[in-house]
Amino acid sequence: MNIHEYQAKEIFREFGVRVLDGIHCRSVNEALEAYDQLGSEIVAVKSQIHAGGKGKGILYDPVTREEVMRGGVKIAFSREDVEKFSRNIYGNILVTKQTGKEGKLVKNIYIETGCDIEKEYYLAILVDRDRKSVLVMASTEGGMDIEEVAENNPGAIHKIWADPVEGLIEEDCEFLSNSLGLTGNSSEEMIDTLYSLYDMFVQKDCSMIEINPLARTRDGSMVALDAKVGLDENANFRHSWREEVRDLSEEEDVEIRANDLGLSYVKLDGNIGCLVNGAGLAMASMDVIKLYGGEPANFLDIGGGATRESITAAFQIILEDDNVEGILVNIFGGIIRCDMVAMSVIEASKELGLEVPLVVRFSGTNHEKGKEILDSNEISIHTVSSLSEGARKIVDLIGVDN
Repeated sequence: MNIHEYQAKEIFREFGVRVLDGIHCRSVNEALEAYDQLGSEIVAVKSQIHAGGKGKGILYDPVTREEVMRGGVKIAFSREDVEKFSRNIYGNILVTKQTGKEGKLVKNIYIETGCDIEKEYYLAILVDRDRKSVLVMASTEGGMDIEEVAENNPGAIHKIWADPVEGLIEEDCEFLSNSLGLTGNSSEEMIDTLYSLYDMFVQKDCSMIEINPLARTRDGSMVALDAKVGLDENANFRHSWREEVRDLSEEEDVEIRANDLGLSYVKLDGNIGCLVNGAGLAMASMDVIKLYGGEPANFLDIGGGATRESITAAFQIILEDDNVEGILVNIFGGIIRCDMVAMSVIEASKELGLEVPLVVRFSGTNHEKGKEILDSNEISIHTVSSLSEGARKIVDLIGVDN
C-alpha cells in the first residue's frame, strides 16, 4: 500500500525525522492560501501521486493530451509562481517513468517551504528477503535515479543490514555515515535519522522507506526533502489508521473491487491473463510467459482461501481487460483443492461465455481429479502438466511469434 509524500512526512514528524513545513492542498486557491500561511518567500510546489520520478515528469491536459508543463515539482519564488505552477499541476495528467504512458491525474498538491541545500543524498530502508534482514542503503548521489547510480557508479551506494531481532547496531550506523563523508553535527543527525526511520519501519510495518533527496543544509542539518513510503498490506489488521490515509483515487477501480473480494490484482500491459494462487507462483508464471515470448496482462493471486464465487469474479475481472486474448490458470493445490477450482473454472466459463483460449495447469491436492473434470467437459479447455508447457501452449494459441 502506497501513501502520498505529505502523509509520509506526517509519520516522519511523529518519529522525529526532520522535515520542512508544508501544507497539503486540493485546489489552486488552497495552494495560494498555503503560501501565505507558510510565510516563506521560496517554496516547492509538488505534485502528489503514487509514483516516483515526479520532478522529471511531464504534465498533460487530460482532454487534449497536449503538453502543459515539464516537471511535476517546481520551485516558486513568488505568489505568482505558486499560482502558475499550481494551475499547471492540479487537474492535469502527470506522466513519469513509473506511471506508464497513461499517467496519473493530479488531485493533490503539497506546498513546502524552501531550504538552503548544501548537499543531497539518497537513503532507503527495504526488506532484504535473501538475508532475512532489513537493508539500509545510502548514497552521495542524491536526487538521481538510484537504478542509474547502481548501473553507472555502484561504488557510490553503501549498505548496512539490521537483524530483525537485534535492530540497528551503532557501529553500522557510524560506518554508513562515514561512508557518506558526514562529520560533526551532520553525522550525529544522520545517525539519529537512521534510528528514527528504522523504528518507523518496524512499528508502522513498512515495506519500504525512500528519501531522495535527503539534504544537508548549510547549518549541517539533515532534512528529508522527499518521502516515499510503502506499507505492508499483510499488516493492515494491526493498523486501523491506514484506511484514513488510503487514497482510492490513486487505485484502479478494478483493483479496488478485486481487493474487496480478497484477490490481489494488478493490471499490466500484455494480452495473456493470469489466474494463479500465491504471489510467488504468480510472479514465476509471468516470468515463464515472457520467456516464451508472451506478455502477461495482469498479476492476479486468488490466495489460498479462494471460493467458486471469488474464482468466477477473478475470471470476470480478467476478461474486463479488452487486451486479453488468452488465459493461463496455474494452481498449486494445498488448502485449495484442484477439483474445486476445476468446477469453478467450468462454471465461470459458462457463466461469462468465455471466448478466448484457456490453458490450465494443476499441481497438488486433487490435481488428477481436477484435470479429469476439465478433460471430460465439453468446453474447450487445454490442460497441461507443467508451467513451462502451459506458458508455451497459451503463447502458441494466441499466435505470438517466438
